[in-house]
Amino acid sequence: MSTLAEAIAKHGPAYLAKLPDPLPESLYQVARVISLLPFCRTGALGGVLYRCDGCGQTHWTGRSCGNRHCATCGHEKSQRWIEKHQKRLLPVHHFFVTFTVPREVGLVLRANQREGYRSLFDASAQSIRDVGAATKALKGCKLGYFGVLHTWGRDPLVYHPHIHYIITGGGVKVDEEGAAIGWQSTPQGFLFRHGTLVRVYKAKLADELRRCGLYDSVPREAWKKNFVVDIEAVGNAWGSLRYLAPYIHRVAISDKRIVSVTDSSVSYTVTPTKAKRTIERNVKGVKFVEGFAQHILPSGFQKVRHYGWMSSNSAIRLDELQLLVWMHLGWVYWLASGHAPQPERLVSEPRCAHCGGDLRVVTVSFDPMPLPRGPPPAAFQRRAN
Repeated sequence: MSTLAEAIAKHGPAYLAKLPDPLPESLYQVARVISLLPFCRTGALGGVLYRCDGCGQTHWTGRSCGNRHCATCGHEKSQRWIEKHQKRLLPVHHFFVTFTVPREVGLVLRANQREGYRSLFDASAQSIRDVGAATKALKGCKLGYFGVLHTWGRDPLVYHPHIHYIITGGGVKVDEEGAAIGWQSTPQGFLFRHGTLVRVYKAKLADELRRCGLYDSVPREAWKKNFVVDIEAVGNAWGSLRYLAPYIHRVAISDKRIVSVTDSSVSYTVTPTKAKRTIERNVKGVKFVEGFAQHILPSGFQKVRHYGWMSSNSAIRLDELQLLVWMHLGWVYWLASGHAPQPERLVSEPRCAHCGGDLRVVTVSFDPMPLPRGPPPAAFQRRAN
């Protein structure tokens, strides 16, 4: 079975050879990721030695690269992410809200990723906050929501920046000091007025791009186009979590979609929009790597962000909010009885292939590999001068 790592190992060097020398600062992260991914779990990054507590057999495996763009090592992290966020979901209905931009705006974001993506997050999150505050069903309430940045659609070669938000269908009522005093639900199928949300979002995105000096880079006619914002009711949101999770710890394409890798090309599967059948596409190897590279995020950029009572600096604790919701639903005594359903556990500990016993880590070895490094920003500035 062909993999993303195999495709990058074979065609990544040709892509890297096309990059300017010395590397501009904006390409350091891209070059490092393309250089790193082919070595995941091969042993080139070191390894982990396990011993079975049952039969005493030893097992060795290559260390994972741990990079968030890797299709090989992100599965377990994705499952842990689902488990963590399932515990944070309240037993209320939720909404899945997606903010997109026209192609002309997207090209500006791709050329200025750190500031562009930050503007997209700030504009969309502020729109949810402000439109929610003006919505009758949420008057005096504080919302809780989080967003996940995606830069691709069904085809990894197509650049399509957008943010998905999961928003609770209701808010916590607070007093003058900001303390939680109750829970207030929205109607099952209604969150915001769609037209209002679109207008506020477009205006706020323009303001954010002005603030970081990118507004003049967007053609004027782009602001006359439709800014697509989708609002979908998703019940308890567990399905939405499972949809988002694979994209938290990998990027653009999974290994199972790679059909074949040759010396000149890469074949992969795509399911076109509104189509039921999956088709196979074949592209030149360097073009495939270029398409993947455009989705590599700036180093340290936070692609998952929490807002409202979900933010880490919120004064409202999750446990007190859960109690308010349980009281609102009349669940307090039922939950205290111990009969309430619990989220299923998705991550299992490693087991011995011989006897199924527990594995214990004996040794972890590290074998550093050289990765592309550029001059520090200060040296970069001196050279420019």
